[in-house]
Amino acid sequence: MKIMKFGGSSVANAERIDRVTQIIQQYKEQGEEFAVVVSALGGVTDLLIDMSQMAENGDLAYKKAFNAYVDRHFEVVENLISEERQEIVKYELRESHIELANILQGIFLINELSSRTLDNILSHGERSSAFVISEVLRDKNIIAGFLDARKLVRTDSNYGSARVNLESTFNNIRSHFETHRGIQIITGFIAQDEKGITTTLGRGGSDYTASFFGSALDVEVIEIWTDVNGVLTADPRKVAQAFSIDHMTYEEAMEMSHFGARVIYPPTIVPAMERRIPIRIKNTFEPDHPGTLIDEKGGKDDQHPVKGIASIKEVAVLTIEGGGLFGIGGSNLTAKLFGVLASEKISVILITQGSSQHALSFSVKPEDAEPAREAIEREFALEMRARLIEPIKMEKELSVIAVIGEKMRSRPGISARLFNSLGRNGINVRMTVQGSSERNISVVIEKGDEAKALQAVHEAFFLSDTFSLNIFMVGVGLIGSTLLDQFQKQADFLREKMYMQVNVVALSNSKKMLFDESGITLDKWKEKLNASEEKASLEGFVQKMIELNLPNSIFVDNTADNTIDRLYGDILNNSISISTPNKVAASSKYAEYEQLKAIADKRGVLFQYETNVGAGLPVITTVADLVNSGDRIRKIEGILSGSLSFIFNSFKKGDAFSDIVAEAGKRGFTEPDPRVDLSGKDVARKLLILARESGIRMEADEIEIENILPQSCLDAADVPAFMAELKAHDAHFSGLMQKAEEKGECLRFIATLEGDHAFISLQSVGPENPFYNLSGSDNMIVFTTDRYGERPLVIKGPGAGAEVTAAGVFSEIIRIGNLLSPVLRLPA
Repeated sequence: MKIMKFGGSSVANAERIDRVTQIIQQYKEQGEEFAVVVSALGGVTDLLIDMSQMAENGDLAYKKAFNAYVDRHFEVVENLISEERQEIVKYELRESHIELANILQGIFLINELSSRTLDNILSHGERSSAFVISEVLRDKNIIAGFLDARKLVRTDSNYGSARVNLESTFNNIRSHFETHRGIQIITGFIAQDEKGITTTLGRGGSDYTASFFGSALDVEVIEIWTDVNGVLTADPRKVAQAFSIDHMTYEEAMEMSHFGARVIYPPTIVPAMERRIPIRIKNTFEPDHPGTLIDEKGGKDDQHPVKGIASIKEVAVLTIEGGGLFGIGGSNLTAKLFGVLASEKISVILITQGSSQHALSFSVKPEDAEPAREAIEREFALEMRARLIEPIKMEKELSVIAVIGEKMRSRPGISARLFNSLGRNGINVRMTVQGSSERNISVVIEKGDEAKALQAVHEAFFLSDTFSLNIFMVGVGLIGSTLLDQFQKQADFLREKMYMQVNVVALSNSKKMLFDESGITLDKWKEKLNASEEKASLEGFVQKMIELNLPNSIFVDNTADNTIDRLYGDILNNSISISTPNKVAASSKYAEYEQLKAIADKRGVLFQYETNVGAGLPVITTVADLVNSGDRIRKIEGILSGSLSFIFNSFKKGDAFSDIVAEAGKRGFTEPDPRVDLSGKDVARKLLILARESGIRMEADEIEIENILPQSCLDAADVPAFMAELKAHDAHFSGLMQKAEEKGECLRFIATLEGDHAFISLQSVGPENPFYNLSGSDNMIVFTTDRYGERPLVIKGPGAGAEVTAAGVFSEIIRIGNLLSPVLRLPA
């Protein structure tokens, strides 16, 4: 025999009840023997509470709520029961409705609602749903009987959360089933005390009803039918990647339910566990899915020692501390504390005490925090007056995250992976507790980090083969669009070889921005961005990114905005890494640059700007490697501008200098105004960054720049005027080139850092110089160090272009991903 229980979501309306009756009919046709426990129609219990409170407050709106209640049940009857029987069923329902209306009228008149009366009112929800469902089955020619559980279930008189007398209840259940045939449709949640007064069983009461009925009848399995495919690894509303757990132990299920998993409640498990009756959680809307089996074995899933991750959305933490606690003694203190809390009917969720016995912290429901503090202060008033105990510290707006698994105790590395996943996402742990059974590790964190923590921890324990990087990108021009194309092309490689999945959450150009937490489809990003109705705003973009608070977040700045660095501090402070080809932050005032680096270090994230110098060339990482390995950099020389490299590499005898500059502009090598390149200011910013990365505290105005442009070119009103002035001075540049050629040399625009002296100049170099044979738009950087003295270290390659710059940013994102990635395997 089986017990099947259908919850409120499964019987919310006529369509869903019809689905339930189809499942029952299928079981009947398969020759199964079973009984069915049902909850009130979905939302009806809350509706009954609302109308009761309205009546108590003298609000006539309770009548409207009552009419809605009546309509809900009549609608089911009219949709699922044949016309010739509808009036008979409605007649029975009206009797119940009249009784309910009279009780509500009495509450309205005396403005008083007791717990006892509320239990009676709430019982109407289950009584009506079970009666209607039994009648729907009878209409389908299925022999079914309506069983009001109050006839069999005996409890104490603790209204609202009555305790079941299992001995007498079990005897009543067995006697009833010995004499009644057909499928019994049983009211969940409700019972009766020894005086015959209606009681309710509290939160999860219908599940509990199914469990003790199953235990009394010693059934082969108890099936709890709900709206999800069993117990999930995490709350799917907060973790999209959550999946069903095939098999778990009773103890694992109890831990999950204690920490917020709402599929099953702790009292439900106890009667079944005592009789070793398996519980299976099934989905009414996907009945063929196996769901989750809960029994004493729990399965053999060695891959996942953690079975699930649960959370309590909001708790408060109270801390008692002081030197006087040591004198009270640990066991005496906790006994005294639990005694005073028990007297106030306050339940403790978690508790921890340091080995020094100097402090003790515990968590409670937020609404219990203030009463708990007041009770403790009364109990320990003498110790507090004597200053043996400090004033009670109370913290609110906190959440609990719990990782749960029977096999955690035998697998090292669980705690390390948990704290690593939280730490690398900037989530601060306020309190830690591990149960003595070692099947649960719980942490208390900021409430605002709950969803982020769940996602990060779930990824660490269940999705370690592929973890997601959440990309927030501003600037989708040439570099940005190329980077998105590279993401798309490399998606399979990243997933298979790097265990990474790039999830582009947000994009912005100068006009619009687009957010999609589930990920923007990369083959249609342009259309979606253009169709977005959200206007672009750097501040708004960053604020929304911070509010989303997603794990493994990376901000990619592909803009040329000169003020965006003012937002970098907030981004890094919120544990979001940055990758950018924009030089504005790394070349800002040294104090600002240093502060950004310090914030990144403090928050455990990366501030990456490799592409600031040399595009995709590994220049900055090379400097870091030299410095970190103890080498001393004596001198750095470089051609650091792809545009200037192209211009002077292409400038040959017979060429007009202005034509070469114009060609560089056509190829996209120069800025829209070529004076930005030819002035040497962009090169100076790159040299400044290299100086700082090599350990020199330097400001931009300390770099000497040789001006190669005549003053009239600099003073030109706009770009066309500048190009005209430059053409007028072609002879000047031809003369410079001719002088160099006469010596067998060529012109190169070289940046030099020697010691703390930085300068940039147009130099004539011969064949012995490494820059002599440079071609195209290539960059070249030469490092002379203690180790690379006689033969300097040379880095050479393309220093400009969307492909190589985007590739450099891509490389940085992978580097950040490697920092953020969870440990891939736990020890066996």
